[in-house]
Amino acid sequence: MTMNQHYPVRYQFTEADGIRVFYREAGAPSNPTLLLLHGFASSSHQFRELIPLLADKFHLVAPDLPGFGFTDVPTERNYRYTFDAFGETLTAFVDALGLERYALYVFDYGAPAGLRLALNYPERVTGLVSQNGNAYLEGLGDAWAPIRAYWDTPSAENRQLVHDAVLNLEGIRWQYLHGVKNPERVAPETWQLDALLLERPGNKEIQLDLFLDYANNLKRYPDFQAFFRQRQLPSLIIWGEHDPFFIPPGAHAYQRDNPNAVVELLDTGHFALETHVEQIASCIREVIGGEKR
Repeated sequence: MTMNQHYPVRYQFTEADGIRVFYREAGAPSNPTLLLLHGFASSSHQFRELIPLLADKFHLVAPDLPGFGFTDVPTERNYRYTFDAFGETLTAFVDALGLERYALYVFDYGAPAGLRLALNYPERVTGLVSQNGNAYLEGLGDAWAPIRAYWDTPSAENRQLVHDAVLNLEGIRWQYLHGVKNPERVAPETWQLDALLLERPGNKEIQLDLFLDYANNLKRYPDFQAFFRQRQLPSLIIWGEHDPFFIPPGAHAYQRDNPNAVVELLDTGHFALETHVEQIASCIREVIGGEKR
């Protein structure tokens, strides 16, 4: 599979939920839409190689969540950085773009944000790709230990421990490279860009608030699982199996609620698109796009 040069990516903004949301878009709007939702500490930049591989088949839309990438949240908006707020912003975003039917690609933070959108508009969702996008308690790995301690005791000391472990260049670099068999395949600008954007005034406090609020996602897991059971959507659960945050039992658990979900484990880490983008694109074309291998 090679990049298709006939479907250029468009870099745009739209107003939604009082926010200037940045998004990448490619492919004909008449094609089925695939909404791509990134994770921490990334942005829609993580889909830069995937989008051209799918733009002949799908209409691709990849927004930056508030606090990430190039989305601009005005100070006077007084935005509260929670995953409930992300769900409401995404709901306003799809309305602003007039997206009435779409499959979801969710990764990391994009999972609890995108699944809230799915609960708001369940009839609009046509399929699901979860790439290390957790929705089950058994999917939480040991790397969550300092954040779990912060949940249990949200003290200034535990907040600082999370800050020191995660919110720096080396911590982000580790997330990109841990469990990767061929680290030379991971472009260094990925973690460099993420770390640079985290240095914007006030952004680290935003991220610490989100780490604390992540505990509320666990309370919503039963709602997400009920959605999977009720809708029985075409689903691709594709996982970097060496991810220290979201471990393989979380991938297999999807089949408990949707027995027809396709589960694929990849020999890589958390940011699987950095090393396995062509394989992921091929699986999406098959499971969501209905193509034959």
